[in-house]
Amino acid sequence: MSDAVPAWIGLGANLGDAQASLDSALAAIAALPHTLIERASSRYRSAPLQASGPDFLNAVVRVRTRLAPLALLDALLAIEAAHGRERSHRNAPRTLDLDLLMHGDTRIDSARLTLPHPRLHERAFVLAPLVELDPALSVPGKGNVADLLDACGDQRCVRLPDRGSAATGHS
Repeated sequence: MSDAVPAWIGLGANLGDAQASLDSALAAIAALPHTLIERASSRYRSAPLQASGPDFLNAVVRVRTRLAPLALLDALLAIEAAHGRERSHRNAPRTLDLDLLMHGDTRIDSARLTLPHPRLHERAFVLAPLVELDPALSVPGKGNVADLLDACGDQRCVRLPDRGSAATGHS
């Protein structure tokens, strides 16, 4: 996949069997056309931000993909819908949340998609897995993920023991 670009996808769930939801979402991402999972982070437990409800399980996956940003977004939204995701209100508890965090160096600011994700630099539950995957990673216009994580020190985000994960996908 020489013409593929790296992309980072945030995964989260706090309703139902969150572990199973993240496992199933990883399998669905691995099955996407022209997309290869390079690496998945550990799982993290975090408190909901600006909302109530149970703690979230979160992770980030780094993929290489030939899908354009909007095509990848549509695929992620379809995976969410297949997992019963309902969008009743902002920051509502959810069975599955998939966020396209970055797609190469692409910058987009449209009604459907903003890249890099507009709040990733403020969220420990995204930054901690990104630091685990690539501590030297820079968020365009925001800075290094490790430095950004330091600024989120007041947010509870705990890395869970590894359960083992497979990095497989389709090209």
